[in-house]
Amino acid sequence: MSTAAMTTVALLPSAHAGGKAKAVVAAAPSGFSFYPARSARSNIINGVGRGVRAQVSTTETAAAAEVKTKAEKVSKKQDEGVVTNKYRPKEPYTGRCLLNTRITGDDAPGETWHMVFSTEGELPYREGQSIGVIPDGIDEKNGKPHKLRLYSIASSAIGDFGDSKTVSLCVKRLVYTNDAGETVKGVCSNFLCDLKPGSEVKITGPVGKEMLMPKDPNATIIMLATGTGIAPFRSFLWKMFFEEHDGYKFNGLAWLFLGVPTGSTLLYREEFERMKEISPDNFRLDFAVSREQTNAAGDKMYIQTRMAEYKDELWELLKKDNTYVYMCGLKGMEKGIDDIMVDLAAKDGIDWLDYKKQLKKSEQWNVEVY
Repeated sequence: MSTAAMTTVALLPSAHAGGKAKAVVAAAPSGFSFYPARSARSNIINGVGRGVRAQVSTTETAAAAEVKTKAEKVSKKQDEGVVTNKYRPKEPYTGRCLLNTRITGDDAPGETWHMVFSTEGELPYREGQSIGVIPDGIDEKNGKPHKLRLYSIASSAIGDFGDSKTVSLCVKRLVYTNDAGETVKGVCSNFLCDLKPGSEVKITGPVGKEMLMPKDPNATIIMLATGTGIAPFRSFLWKMFFEEHDGYKFNGLAWLFLGVPTGSTLLYREEFERMKEISPDNFRLDFAVSREQTNAAGDKMYIQTRMAEYKDELWELLKKDNTYVYMCGLKGMEKGIDDIMVDLAAKDGIDWLDYKKQLKKSEQWNVEVY
């Protein structure tokens, strides 16, 4: 990869309001790494500690207090005090780009970038939420400012630096040729991928509750991602395996299936492999690389192809009331998974589509596709 390796050192001070933010560590593609203070780092490397000690920010607490409570069923998700739509298109939050680095190889079919924006604690969000970005400039078609685009947040609630003052995104640069043979560039994705440190970014949100994590720290969480659909799951997994939280310690099973076209597009691979080293009994990791891998029958290895290798095990997990499925990525991926489950469910006399409706109703089947 021609992109220069980048190392960011984050020596985290004690958080405001008596917090105990210690440090954060992750080994990311192309040398994009966060190294902790010496003592905490040695603990993580030796499998003793997990890194960041998280505290709820005073901003988030204050914002949550303003949310009106409604009489409704108790959610199984971590939705208490969740803030939504604090910033809207007419009055967005203006952050700054702190870091923007390409995380796919030179031979990858397209570019994907990891970027970190400052929030100064003014944009409290949770793992699984999204933010809107309003790109600079005017829409040539109507002469009006560009509309916002939504992106899943790729960082945990305390951010990549562990101080609750940043938010991160994972963005693929959209470039394609239209029917007229013209090269078309996606407005917002190219705006974001071209950002330089120090540039301003107009942000809205946060939004969304569909993809919030389960409350149960002993849950089985099956995560299905294609491409940049990995973003919310990176946020989940950092909270589970790279951070320490008062009142939350993940003791369940996290199982990630990530589908990509080539090995050079396996986003955050080193981070996930480090997590597996830290918690081998709590984290399973399976990649599906469609242009480079095949199954025993010679079929291309898509995410549903990889899942089919574990279909019986997955079906048994899906029959448990503490198993949660999260899916994020390209529209259409759900159908491939339905095709696997229909026959398995039928063997037990269960109609899969009806069963899936029940899973959705009980918040155990969560989908965010585009």
